[in-house]
Amino acid sequence: MLDVLDQTLSPLAWLLAAFVICLLMFLANSIYNLLFHPLANIPGPFLARASGIPSWYHAHRGDRHIWLWQQATNTVLFNTPEAYADIYGLKSNVRRTNFYEVLQTDGFNYTTFNTIDVAEHARKRKLLNLAFTEKSVRAASSFVIRHLDRWHQFLVEDDNCGWSPAVDFSRKIDELVFDIMRDLIFGKSFAGDNLVKHVHQSIPRYVKLHNSIARSPLLNHFLWLKPRGLAWILRRLTPSHIRRYQQFIHDSVTERIDLQIRQAEKPESQQRHDMFASLYNARNPDTGLPAYKEDELRGEANSLMIAGSDTSTISLSGIFFYLTGDNDRYRKLVREIRTEFQSVDDIVYGPRLFSLEYLRACIDEGMRLAPATPGDLPREVLTGGLEVQGEYYPKGTVVGTVNWALSRREDIYGDPETFRPERWIVDKATGVTGEDVAKARSCSHPFASGPGRCIGQNLAMMKSMIIIARTIHRFDIRREPGSTLGTGVPEYGEGTSSRGRFQLFDAYISFRRGPKVQFRRRSGQA
Repeated sequence: MLDVLDQTLSPLAWLLAAFVICLLMFLANSIYNLLFHPLANIPGPFLARASGIPSWYHAHRGDRHIWLWQQATNTVLFNTPEAYADIYGLKSNVRRTNFYEVLQTDGFNYTTFNTIDVAEHARKRKLLNLAFTEKSVRAASSFVIRHLDRWHQFLVEDDNCGWSPAVDFSRKIDELVFDIMRDLIFGKSFAGDNLVKHVHQSIPRYVKLHNSIARSPLLNHFLWLKPRGLAWILRRLTPSHIRRYQQFIHDSVTERIDLQIRQAEKPESQQRHDMFASLYNARNPDTGLPAYKEDELRGEANSLMIAGSDTSTISLSGIFFYLTGDNDRYRKLVREIRTEFQSVDDIVYGPRLFSLEYLRACIDEGMRLAPATPGDLPREVLTGGLEVQGEYYPKGTVVGTVNWALSRREDIYGDPETFRPERWIVDKATGVTGEDVAKARSCSHPFASGPGRCIGQNLAMMKSMIIIARTIHRFDIRREPGSTLGTGVPEYGEGTSSRGRFQLFDAYISFRRGPKVQFRRRSGQA
C-alpha cells in the first residue's frame, strides 16, 4: 500500500500531508490545554493557555516580562509577595526547571547556575560561596577603584573644563565592569586596543540565543535530541561571535590556571587573592580533593563573567537614567556624597561609604525600576505538590513571579513608575514608616531569595556604591540635551511607550541602551 502511495503522491503532496498532520496534532494539543489540562481553570491570555508559542514569541521579542503575567500552558505566574515567598522560600518544594539545562554545553557543564538537582545545587553553591567572603569583597574593592579611576580619565580629558562629548552610558559602564570582572577572575586587565577588547559585546547575543531556546515550546524535544547528535550540529552552527566568546573563556581560564601554579611557589603575601584563586583552592570537604575540575572552572568562570558584569551594569544604567532626569534628587545625592567626603580618595570600601543612606536608597530604587532579571525565575513543583496562596499545584507545574511586574504593584508603591528613593528611608517628615519600607522590600527582589539568592550580592553592592559615589564626587553629570536614548517610544505600545521609563528588553537578563550623558570635571578634581 505504501509503495502505491509513494508512486502516486508527489513530494509536494507528502509535504502537505505532513503539514496537515502537524496542524491537527497542534489543534488537538491546544484543545487539551484549554479544556482538559490540570491547569485549564487558571485564568490567562487565551492563546498562552492554548500553546507555548506566544510565550516563546514574546521571549524572542524581549517583552515577555510585560505581556505574559499569567500563564503559558504548564506555567502559572503570580504577582503577589505572598506567592513569591511560597515559591522561592528556602523550604519550598520546587527545583529549577529544565530551562536552565539549555546552558549545559561542552566546556560549561553543570555549573552552580544551571544545575537543577536540589542537593547538587546546594553543594556547588556552598563551594562557590568561598569566593565571596567579606575578606574577598574587601580585596576586590581595590580592583574596582583602580579600574574606575582609569575609566574616569577616558571619560573626560584632563585639559577639558567643559562638558564631555555625549556617550551611551550603558555601553561605557559595560566596558568598565567587564574589565573589572576580567581582572578579578582571570588576573589580568585587557585595557587598550587588543583582540578581546570588545568580547563583552558577545554576551547579550550569547544569552539571548540561549533564552530563545529555553523559552521554546519545543524545549523538551531539544534537550532529548541534544545528546543524540543535536549538540554536534549546534557546535558547527554556533555563530562566530559566540564561538569567540567561548574561546575567550577557555583561553583565559587556561592562562589563569598557569598563573595559579606559578604563584604557588611565591610567599602568600605576593599571591593574588581574587575570586578565581578561591575557586581553584577550594577543596571537597568529603574527599579533600580539589572541588573543581578544569572544565568546571571554565563553567563557573563563564557564569561569574555574565552575572558579575551584566547584573551590576543594568541597574547602574537605570540609576543614572533616572538621576539625570530628576534634578532635585540628583542634587540631593550630590550633597550627601560631597558633604561626607572631602576628597574622592576617601571614598573606599568601609563604614563611611555604607553610611550614605540616600545613596543606598537610590540603588534600591534603581534596582526596583531596572531589575537585572525582569522576567520570572521558573521553578518546577516536585513530588508532593506545592501550595501557593492557599491553592494546591501538582508535581510538574512550573510556577514563578515576574520581577518587573511585582516591583510595580500600585497598591504597594502608590506611584510605581516614579523614581522616588525616599520610599526606602524611614522618615517622619516624608511619612514613610518601617512598615512601608517592609512592604516595598516584599515586592522588590533584585538579588532573588532562597536557594537561588545571588551569591555575589555584597560584591555587586560594593561595586555600585563605589562607582556611583566616586563618579558623582569627581564629575557633574547631565543627560545630553534633547536625547531620548533609553526612553520609551509611543508607537511601540503598552509597556514600552513611556518617555519617563527606562526601557528594558528581557532575555532572562535585561538588555538596554542609554541614557546618553555628558560629564564635566569639577574644579580641583583629578
